[in-house]
Amino acid sequence: MDVTRIAAAKKYDAAKHWDMTALRLQGLEASPTKKVTLGLSYFLPGGGAEKSSSPLERVYVVVDGEVTVTVGGKDTILGPLDSCHIPPGEERAIVNKTNKVATMLVVMPAPEK
Repeated sequence: MDVTRIAAAKKYDAAKHWDMTALRLQGLEASPTKKVTLGLSYFLPGGGAEKSSSPLERVYVVVDGEVTVTVGGKDTILGPLDSCHIPPGEERAIVNKTNKVATMLVVMPAPEK
């Protein structure tokens, strides 16, 4: 078993995001996990991610707070323990429109090397 303690989780840069801190919990540099990565994102009020797509699918799970995910011009609000799947190539934008920090888990396949 390989444990990542939150106190030891390392920050990583999430391109095209603002007012957000990302911590790697599993995969890549955080653990020997090969198939997936698990990140923890803290979105400050007004923080978010630009409209963009990824060649990798993503799963978002809101742990606390609320984020608005926009896909195809349609806004969907995710609250605690709500989740969504973003298929490969689908453009999405994220914004925290509240005055409370939003905490979200991000699950993605590990990039092929």
